[in-house]
Amino acid sequence: MSSVTFKQATRIFPGNKKPAVNSLDLHIEDGEFLVLVGPSGCGKSTSLRMLAGLEEVDHGQILIDGEDVTNVAPKDRDIAMVFQNYALYPHMSVAENMGFALKIAGVAKEEREARVLEAAKLLDLEELLDRKPKALSGGQRQRVAMGRAIVRSPKVFLMDEPLSNLDAKLRAQTRTQIAALQRRLGTTTVYVTHDQIEALTMGDRIAVLKEGILQQVGTPSELYETPQNIFVAGFIGSPAMNIFEVDAPKFGSQRIPLSASQKENLGKAKLVIGFRPEDVTLSESGEGEEIQIDYVEELGADAYIYASTVGDNPRELTIRVDGRKHPKAGDRVKASINLEHIHLFNAETEQRL
Repeated sequence: MSSVTFKQATRIFPGNKKPAVNSLDLHIEDGEFLVLVGPSGCGKSTSLRMLAGLEEVDHGQILIDGEDVTNVAPKDRDIAMVFQNYALYPHMSVAENMGFALKIAGVAKEEREARVLEAAKLLDLEELLDRKPKALSGGQRQRVAMGRAIVRSPKVFLMDEPLSNLDAKLRAQTRTQIAALQRRLGTTTVYVTHDQIEALTMGDRIAVLKEGILQQVGTPSELYETPQNIFVAGFIGSPAMNIFEVDAPKFGSQRIPLSASQKENLGKAKLVIGFRPEDVTLSESGEGEEIQIDYVEELGADAYIYASTVGDNPRELTIRVDGRKHPKAGDRVKASINLEHIHLFNAETEQRL
């Protein structure tokens, strides 16, 4: 087990002026499960490959357990990587795939078999050890790829979107298994995904990237409850946060109080308000903004209402309601915000007030 540190780590691909990863400063604790998340092209996979030694570091450093590995060969970094496409050898059995790295490293056959069997028990693969990859399901292949990493007992696990090839049901099941397994093994893990549901449910902490720049790092609850800028607010959470720019601190007839420090930080810039779908109350009358229900998505216990504000400049919003009792498409109602959970941002800087 080991800590990992990115110090101003930068990667600029040949022919590009703009860095793919720009001055990344990030510390990952020993035994921590950290998720790198962001939209396609944000630099998360490049960051992982820099840590693995598969991409050069043009500026800055990468340290594992305090040791500078910036210029150390990948094979000497004591890391194990699980790829999106599993990268299994088709002509080898499950046991041979899992033990191949140990064989190359010169580990004795008895120890190799013992470590493969131990990992197979952890991953419920004992009955599949003699099969070839073509005889396995996608979920089973993913577990074999995990087993190949586990048998090496590396300092750090690196996972690059390992669930993206699985169907939705299996993905949900497998992410729970991976998170539980990581906590059982206690191995430092850096996990890359574009799926923020995976990030929220798996990680001890989440690092959000945008265009190669780290936006915020924190626990899932910190990113959900106190996003530091408009991008993180809109990216974390499903459905996404409702985000509006307003001319005055009001939502329809509902006043939004600003503290003295918030007013100072806002200055002359316009105010941006954000609120989660679950933080809206609907009523026949009262304070708030008049909305028209456009569509209702029934999900059993819950329902999501997709609505538009009524007026000259209609804006769309999403509201989470009780699935058994809610307005219908075409209805007009008043929507008010739970002010304890409102998020306020400066429109110019896009930073939280």
